[in-house]
Amino acid sequence: MRYDIQRAGMMKRIAAWVLDAILFFTLLVGAFTGFSALFKLDNRALEMHQIYETYQETYKIDFTISPEAYEKLTEAEKQVYEDAQKALAEDPKAKKAYEDFLYGTLAMVTLSFLVTYLILEFGVPLLLKNGQTVGKKVFSLALMRTDGIKVSTFMLFVRAIIGKYTLETMVPVAILVMLLFGTVGTLGLIIIGLILLLQIVILVKTRNNSVIHDLLACTVVVDYSSQMIFDTPEALHEYEERLREDFESRAD
Repeated sequence: MRYDIQRAGMMKRIAAWVLDAILFFTLLVGAFTGFSALFKLDNRALEMHQIYETYQETYKIDFTISPEAYEKLTEAEKQVYEDAQKALAEDPKAKKAYEDFLYGTLAMVTLSFLVTYLILEFGVPLLLKNGQTVGKKVFSLALMRTDGIKVSTFMLFVRAIIGKYTLETMVPVAILVMLLFGTVGTLGLIIIGLILLLQIVILVKTRNNSVIHDLLACTVVVDYSSQMIFDTPEALHEYEERLREDFESRAD
């Protein structure tokens, strides 16, 4: 005989998520600001802009021209654009400025999300116990293993850093950054769409209404006010034995 998992209601989960999201993005903006200053992204952006401005003035062109406007140019005008783009691509200073800004942006985004996840999705649950974020604490939710045992530090790490940070956040974010810089095409949007679709399918189809990070960590979000969470498998076994003995005594 086993006790039931008291799964958290979807509305309480959404409410907790909204509160956690507000805290998350508040801290994330602060991290963006700090790492942007650390990597001097404003200076790198200005340097890159000045190089592009120099080529635009030299060739009397506009690199931000729309595809429709470009198609209306004469063949001679299009050739000027091609010459300018070729010269820009072969300019080592321009190439370095572009790479410095691109990699600096990726580093800022990567580290900002990492620090935010480490604090709010790993550090805070360790302090509050039972995998509770601030949102889960406020709305009386908790996290446990799918077998009813208290979640371990390792499982919290897998859930927060491998699941939430790496797979669910940084893969889509990295693709979006590369889309902005024109280094990836439609395939990137398809990958993001597939990840989102997978999340929805898992949420709807799994018995515990799990998502990717819960499946990876073997965890489930429960109603803390009504859920029994055991410290060890032995404690769970003892409880089940007592239930069985009580059931048998009542049957007699």
